[in-house]
Amino acid sequence: MREFRPIKSLKFIPILRALWPVLAVLCSIPAFADDAANSEAIRIEIENLRATGRLSIGGVDIATGNTLARFYERRDFSPTWTDEDKVRQLLELVGASRLDGLKPDDYHAEEIGRAYRAIQSGRTPTPHEVAALELLLTDSLLSLGIHQLFGRVDPLNLDSGWNFDKRQLGPDPLQLLQDAIDSPSLADFADTVYPRGPLYLRLREALKEYREIQARGGWPVVPQGATLKEGMTDDRITAIARRLAITGDLDGTSTGAGDLYSSELTGGVRSFQERHGLESDGVLGPATLAAMNVPVESRIDQLRINLERARWVMGGIKKDFVIVNIAGFRAYLVNDAQVVWETKVQVGKPYHQTPVFRDEITYVVMNPTWTVPYSIATKEMLPRIQADPDYFKTRTFDVRDRDGEFVDAETIDWSQLSRRNFPYTFVQRPGPANALGRIKFIFPNQYAVYLHDTPSKGLFERSGRAFSHGCIRTQNPFDLAERLLAPAGWDRARIDAQVESAEIKTVHLAEPLPVLLMYWTTDVGIDGEYLFYKDIYDRDQRVLAALDAPFEANTSIGQ
Repeated sequence: MREFRPIKSLKFIPILRALWPVLAVLCSIPAFADDAANSEAIRIEIENLRATGRLSIGGVDIATGNTLARFYERRDFSPTWTDEDKVRQLLELVGASRLDGLKPDDYHAEEIGRAYRAIQSGRTPTPHEVAALELLLTDSLLSLGIHQLFGRVDPLNLDSGWNFDKRQLGPDPLQLLQDAIDSPSLADFADTVYPRGPLYLRLREALKEYREIQARGGWPVVPQGATLKEGMTDDRITAIARRLAITGDLDGTSTGAGDLYSSELTGGVRSFQERHGLESDGVLGPATLAAMNVPVESRIDQLRINLERARWVMGGIKKDFVIVNIAGFRAYLVNDAQVVWETKVQVGKPYHQTPVFRDEITYVVMNPTWTVPYSIATKEMLPRIQADPDYFKTRTFDVRDRDGEFVDAETIDWSQLSRRNFPYTFVQRPGPANALGRIKFIFPNQYAVYLHDTPSKGLFERSGRAFSHGCIRTQNPFDLAERLLAPAGWDRARIDAQVESAEIKTVHLAEPLPVLLMYWTTDVGIDGEYLFYKDIYDRDQRVLAALDAPFEANTSIGQ
């Protein structure tokens, strides 16, 4: 299986050419003297920051105010950027941030260059100039590090239910900053500190390739026309073949046989459909045509959005975990930082959205019961019960009162009940018809969401699988159970025997396993293919808007 490793060298990156005029200036400036006057100038700026809560250097807001102030207070305000080579390394790191979908302009590249150019060759810089440059450089490195570790956008601003604040668990930003400055190579230090799991590295490579496609002119727009099936003829065949060849869905030497929609071209369309979460029938209809004509710029934005989402969660996670991609309708098991198993899943409908959060799977229940949520019981089941006197005779539900005692459904006058007057709970008995199927995976959480089996197995054949009330219906749950419970002494034969017994059984994992419920509209398949999914919950645009919004100072950042 393919192993993904961090990029260790940044010297080859073409985008650094834009920074070379700044780097050239560095070669001609004198070293800064670490004297009392420079320290005093820094102290004045820091005290201004403490007094007003904000600091602007040459019209540029310092983003990491309080953390930056604490850093220099610990140093007794002495300058730290006295090594010209370290400044070069920082500018290279800033330029390389574009590879991650970030914007180098956020990290003062232009302002740092302007500050250096203000210092003429051979002229000793004033203490004010030293202080300005110092604070710009430190704010640049600290802001970039925080964005790489935690994301440029605060997910809590987009989702009030976000439950995982990496900043509370992350390293001390002051110590991290000092370690970075003291390191021989900022690039090597970044590769060590920034969390870069397999998914992240795959998406970054996809971003690079799609930007290369953009640089070559993108792909042609395929004109509107009739739906095409294999064997039909159409004057758009050449355009379709060119479009598919650019993204690798069709051999680049294939340009289409005249105007025939051939078996070869049908195969290319099927490949494209599979990569874009469409019905992979090889039929080129309106949905497939619309996906083909999405501009490369939009796909680049989509990749940047999901790189940002990866930064929100990839820190502090072990090499073994389960991840559910809600938008991609898939779940993965990762062992030793590599995907070893995957399956299709069904997720929440747009009006019953599966939440995004991080937790730990702690136990598995075989032959589970299902306690029906109040909203489902009153909004969906009660009207059916009132319309069907034999409802409970044909279904496997028990009724319990508020004390948890069983109640005979036939003794209840259902016509007198409503959503505001409903003193009962429905519990579905174990068995093949149970809404949770024969097994469920529990990670206790406030949303009452978990992975589970389902009797609705036919729905896994759909390309779009948003059918549940929020939980994750899993296509091959027993394969997952076999892998998760093996350390606890459970093999497949023992699991199958327990299920066949119809006895409810709870089995705890030997060790809790992190589970991430994420919403990614891009992914990379195990074979390296780039995947793009429909934004079923309409979340991408808000992330993109926040990612591209003007960078605003946040004096609490990094605390």
